[in-house]
Parts: sequence; structure tokens; C-alpha cells
Amino acid sequence: MTSARCADRAAIASQRRSSAMGRFMALGLTVLVGLALVGGSAWAQDEGGLRGTQRQATIAPIPIAIPAFLGADNQLGSDLAGVIAGDLNSSGLFQTLAPASYLEQVSDINQAPRFPDWRAIRADALVVGRVVEASEQRITAEFRLWDVSTGRQLAGQRFSTSGQNWRRLGHIIADQIYQKLTGETGYFDTRVVFIDETGPKQQRVKRLAIMDQDGHNVRRLSSGNELVLTPRFSPSGQEIAFMSYGGGNPRVYLMNLQSGQRQSVGDFPNMTFAPRFSPDGQRIIMSLQEGGGSSIFEMDLRTRQNRRLTPASDAIDTGPSYSPNGDRIVFESDREGNQQLYVMNADGSGAHRVSLGSGRYSTPVWSPRGDYIAFTKQLMGRFLIGVMHPDGSGERILSEGFHNEGPTWAPNGRVLMFFRESQGQNGGPRLISVDITGYNERIVQTPSFASDPAWSPLLN
Repeated sequence: MTSARCADRAAIASQRRSSAMGRFMALGLTVLVGLALVGGSAWAQDEGGLRGTQRQATIAPIPIAIPAFLGADNQLGSDLAGVIAGDLNSSGLFQTLAPASYLEQVSDINQAPRFPDWRAIRADALVVGRVVEASEQRITAEFRLWDVSTGRQLAGQRFSTSGQNWRRLGHIIADQIYQKLTGETGYFDTRVVFIDETGPKQQRVKRLAIMDQDGHNVRRLSSGNELVLTPRFSPSGQEIAFMSYGGGNPRVYLMNLQSGQRQSVGDFPNMTFAPRFSPDGQRIIMSLQEGGGSSIFEMDLRTRQNRRLTPASDAIDTGPSYSPNGDRIVFESDREGNQQLYVMNADGSGAHRVSLGSGRYSTPVWSPRGDYIAFTKQLMGRFLIGVMHPDGSGERILSEGFHNEGPTWAPNGRVLMFFRESQGQNGGPRLISVDITGYNERIVQTPSFASDPAWSPLLN
């Protein structure tokens, strides 16, 4: 496992076997169930529009045409259509058709398209749009979504933003299209906070960083003068919690993303780690080192009062994650000898083991929908990313590799992101996304190596 991920366990008790820092961090995983799945023909028609078909875990993507948006700035119109196409393609549920195949050159988005021309190239959906400068520093984009087979308009909206945020307009429009054609909430207008890693493998500089979910607009949030790990978003998306090794004992900090200001979460005598916000954003749950083990504590961010949720012992209880309604908590513990997953009530009562398979389980994260818990699993030298129902049933492995770790859920609970470490002296971690069917695994491009991703809620 990575040296950074061994650091916490070494800090607790150097004589104990080393384990990934991910052992102490609950991350998030995403679970994708079938999207409006029907048998028979390639597409189903209903009030929500076109729906994709899944056969034996293979999803036939919706063929969709997205011409360059009209407007005085041809490059901007082309780039905006490219962002929308990139988002939809990345989901695996859409196949954007090549512009060279288009028979109609759209000149007015307020006129009905020539649908026979679009049917001829086998488009099932068509997006047309226009982007204009509303003022010196603002742009406005509008779009129309058409069902090609029926000639019916399914959606049409207008959005404005500052010129520098033009990519966000593309993400917002892609979310509208995704929701209309799949019946699921979109997840493209989101951000990911992660650890940016640079330098030689044995001397990696780790910085907090944030980016759009597609890997663009990367911004570093820390200087690299201290080791930082496991950033996690607040429910509002305006703050992150993370662990820092700067200034003595490792501690959990909060950072305001707008101001960059940070503050320590409590003055604890020992190491604190594995932070995560409660669903209402009023509390932080985390692990606190106690002798040779660690226990889970909850802190009220308003009163700064904390309460113990798991008893003091030699066991390492860590990686806590709330259920979406906040009434239960999943965590990992080696109280029975090796790492397993447990679920308890929010007050710490009723803890019971839910991981039932072979191997060691860690980094549990409850789905935003509440239907699955995502995890990392070590089995026979392999690192697996999987999901299970909250009672431990229905375990499924979605991905495996030399070193997979740290799943995080998209806000719609249907796509997950994690990181995969590659072997060799020049190897390092990369971010990977996959849906909960285990289909459509993709590398998320970042400027350098990247680990510990955490997905934001939808932006406001």
C-alpha cells in the first residue's frame, strides 16, 4: 500500500501490521442500477423521452446529435457543444454522432429541425443551441432537446453566467439532457476534491486540489508544505474536511473553499483522522487515536461538544460514514481480528458486522440513495472496489486492480470514482470512474498523479 496510507497506523502503534491510510478514511462509492431499462427495441418512449436499454449488463447508448451552438463566437459555440458531448459520452449512456455525418446545418434554433435528415443518420435525440454575450462579462446559452422519432421537443431552457464559467453552462445543459432522457438526476455540474501528487515516488508532494468532475479547471488548495489526506465535502459544497500532518499531531481541519481559511476541529491530545460530515452539515464524525487503537467520535460543529460512539479498546475503529438520513453509521474495524465493515445506530448502539465475504474490507461509504454501501476489499493480493446492501447482502465487485482504493459517490448515487495505483518506479495513482453495473470504467484525466477523490453535491 502507499506509504502515506500506512502513516496513520504507524502513528497509532508501530508494532502493529501496516495498512493503507485508506483504512482510516471512509470515502464514497457510486452505485448505478439500470436506467429505465426495457426489453425489445433499442429505445423506449414515454413522457420523459427516450430511455436506454440494458441487456445482460450491457447498455446500448442513445445516439444523440449535438451540433455546435450558434452565435457570433464560433469557437465558443463549438467548445460548449463539446463539453456537453463529453459529459454525456462519459456516462456510457449516450453516443454522440460525428458532426461530419450531419445532413442539416442548423441556422435557427427556434425553427423545427428537418427530422428526416436526423433520422437518416440514426439519431434518436438532437440538441440545438445558441450562445451569446449578454454583456461584456456575461454569456447566455439556450438549448432545445428534440425527440427525433416523434418530432417532439422534450426540453428547452436558457442560462446565464460569467464568461469565465462557460464550461459550467455545458455541464448544466448536459445535466438537463441526462435527466430528461434517463429519468435520473444528472451529476455533471459537480466538482471533485482530491490529493494532487507530484515528484519522485518516494518523495511525493501532496496538495489539496479541486476540479470539475471532468478533470478541467484544476485548482490547488494547499502549498505542499504539509502532508494532507482524505478531503471530504460538506453537504453544502462550500467547505471541506481533511487531515493534515502539519504542526505536530495529525489533525482534522475544516477549510472554506471561497476564502481558503482553515480551522482545526477541536484540541484533541492525540491524532484525529478519517473525517466526514453529517448529512445536515452540523456535525463531523472522525476517528481519534487512543493508545494502540482508535475510536469513533462525533463533534457538534456549533457547540464544539463531542461524544464517543465506539468504546476505547485496542481495536482500530475508523472510516465512519453516515446513512443519507443520518440515523445509521457504517465503519470499519479490526475488532474481530481483521478489517470488516460494521453498521451501528447514530448514537453508537447496535453495532453489528455486515461484511460477510472473505477478505479484508475498508473505506465504506453509504450511497446518497441509501441503497448501497461502497467499499475497498483486499482478497488474495487483489484490491477490489465493490458495493453491498446495508445489511451486507448483494455484494458485487465492480473493479479490481493492482491497488484500487477509496471509492466516492456521485450525488445521484449511480456513478463512483476511486483511485488506482500503478506499479513500478514511475507508477502512481490515477482517478477512475465506473458506474454501479461495473460498466464504463474510465480514467479521469488530471495534470499529475491523483488520489483520495471526494465528489461534491450538485452545485447551486
